[in-house]
Amino acid sequence: MNQQNVSQRHPNALYLLFASEMWERFSYYGMRAVLVLYLTKALAFDKVVASNLYGGYVGLVYLTPLIGGFVADRFWGNRRSILVGGILMALGQFSLFTSAMFREVEGFGVISLFTGLGLMIVGNGFFKPNISSMVGSLYAPNDSRRDSAYTIFYLGINIGAFLGNLITSTVGDTGNPDDFKWAFLAVGIAMTLGTLIFQWGKDRYLYSWEGNPVGMTPADSPGVKQVYFWLPVLLLVSLGVLYIDAFVYNIVFPILIVSALVIAYIVFADKSLTSVDREKVAVIFIVSFFVIFFWATFEQAPASLTFFADEQTDREVFGITVPPSLFQNLNSFYIMIFSLPMAVFWGFLNRHKLEPSSPVKMAWGLVLVALGYVVIEFAVKDLAPGVKVSMFYLIGLYLLHTLGELCLSPIGLSLVNKLSPPKFISLLMAVWFLAPAIANKAAGMISALYPEPGKSTFFLGIEITNLYEFFLINVGLSGAAAILLFLIAKRLDKMMHGIK
Repeated sequence: MNQQNVSQRHPNALYLLFASEMWERFSYYGMRAVLVLYLTKALAFDKVVASNLYGGYVGLVYLTPLIGGFVADRFWGNRRSILVGGILMALGQFSLFTSAMFREVEGFGVISLFTGLGLMIVGNGFFKPNISSMVGSLYAPNDSRRDSAYTIFYLGINIGAFLGNLITSTVGDTGNPDDFKWAFLAVGIAMTLGTLIFQWGKDRYLYSWEGNPVGMTPADSPGVKQVYFWLPVLLLVSLGVLYIDAFVYNIVFPILIVSALVIAYIVFADKSLTSVDREKVAVIFIVSFFVIFFWATFEQAPASLTFFADEQTDREVFGITVPPSLFQNLNSFYIMIFSLPMAVFWGFLNRHKLEPSSPVKMAWGLVLVALGYVVIEFAVKDLAPGVKVSMFYLIGLYLLHTLGELCLSPIGLSLVNKLSPPKFISLLMAVWFLAPAIANKAAGMISALYPEPGKSTFFLGIEITNLYEFFLINVGLSGAAAILLFLIAKRLDKMMHGIK
């Protein structure tokens, strides 16, 4: 391939990964869009339990990539891990379909619910970190196309999320609890399709920039059969932790914190790392810490912001009532509109030597998510009981949040790939997903503070009695994190040793 093609064209493998991830994200975001509504309106869970179950589930979804990344690096390779993960997630979605079909059978609906969530927790652990890390494997270390490749990949994620949310909100969130089953059936079919696409194309297209197949079983793998033995054990542990966290005691959050400390020890204790490697890895952990604050506030969308859309927002448009879950789709809609212009914008700044470093871009992401909640604060300040606000406040919030996401998520994903030592690339990609794991669990805990009429909740000993005070929590967390990240950005730039 000549140099001109190298600089302008992306390999076909990128579009295979794009399509596989698109259908997987259709499945995940389509299900997640209606999950808390299914829990509260079909299974009659209260908001506190539904919020905690949502947070625990998503937290574990982002925790298991630590295991999936390790298994891929040591035993299976990316390809086998992705296939196994896809199959498990498809089975999980069909289990949710079964839950919704037989929700009125005593106990059966809840058992099928937890089984489905458990299968998706385990499956995502093998699928998510491995397909993301394979994108970077397609390019040479200093290939300028890498950032744009992740932006294109991120576009696929959001096309899938948009379609999934649109379909499940339309066929599932109808006001009739019996219709949730159609949402879960749709996402099960989508997950199956994404897995079949990957199986079809992996041997045809998945080759590195040097022409070598990527994602194969490691040459020094001690074997793969023993991993299959541990899959049922991992499923049972996930189910147990999820149930205890939702109904008994919050154990997911401490598990996530301990996991972060353990993985940091494993990486930094490796004597083969140079001092430069250690500083680069330290940057990954530091920016991941700030990412927690971004996602903890951003990911109120499927929880407290959905409650807000359902109960406090005027959703009538030309005589049609917009389903509350559909507002989440604004994020994906905006991503599809702004992701490519944002990539062009970064390129323009780069050509004029004005492009900020990755930490500064991520700090601006935190600023924008804080501003999104400032918009909502104007809507709910002194809001009288029973009064609903214009949907344009939510439309504005999601616009600002989306711009913030484009400043943070694809940039951080690319940064982790560039900073990671080759032997730890899958494991450190899993670390990148560990930050949203902690954040999503925190998002569920914050959502559980959502004030009900006539009731109050407490955050760090401070009484929360209304929506203005509730949303102020999100402004404070993301705003404070943004200020701190701006203050240390120059130090992080030095620790990256020329990586932008």
